[in-house]
Order: sequence, then structure tokens, then C-alpha cells
Amino acid sequence: MIATSTYLLLYVDSPATSANFYSRLLDRPPVALSPAFTLFVLDSGLKLGLWARHDVEPAAQVTGGGGELALAVADTQAVDLLHGQWAESGVSIAQPPTSLDFGYTFVVLDPDGHRLRVFCPAPE
Repeated sequence: MIATSTYLLLYVDSPATSANFYSRLLDRPPVALSPAFTLFVLDSGLKLGLWARHDVEPAAQVTGGGGELALAVADTQAVDLLHGQWAESGVSIAQPPTSLDFGYTFVVLDPDGHRLRVFCPAPE
């Protein structure tokens, strides 16, 4: 039997640096913070872990940017609001707000190059 997926782990160079970055973006503190690991709990219940790349066992060969953490919001105004707030805070914008076939979206990069996509799904 496979358990329900409730964790997403990203390998980072510095959990402290990443904790600061994600605390600002998510507007919440981590629920756990150590030199090798930081944990956030999102509103959906998903747990986002930031694990020190040099402590991962078995050793990880992958760096950031190979996937995305996608965060759905209620409407296009929420997309624009978050984009404005994050851009103003100096976050690296990889894609400004744009309409794609799946919805209205933008993409930012975290300090390790992991992609975070905020989107409002297109009406069905």
C-alpha cells in the first residue's frame, strides 16, 4: 500500500538562506529549522522540506530547475498581486504574468534555481 504524498523535498545549498526566502514568499515561518533541514507546512497540508544538498543520503546528483513547485491561487488578480509583491521584494522572475493554455501564471526562481509557478487555472 502506498501512503498519500504529503511531502515535497528540495535540495538546497543553505537551509537557512532558503528558509528566509520561503518565509518571505509564503508569509509564514518554518515549523522546523536546523542547520541541515527546514520544514514549512502549506495551507493545503503539503509539507515543503528544504534539505541541505551536502547531507542528502544517498547523495543527490540533481540541482535546481529540473521541476516546479506549482501554487494555485483563486483568480488572476491574486496572480498579479503575488507577482507584484514578490517582484518588489527582489525575487528573480523567470516568467512575468502571462496567459497559457492551462491558465494565467508567472514563474520565479529560489536561491538554488528551483522554479515556483503561481497560477490561476483556466476556466473549464
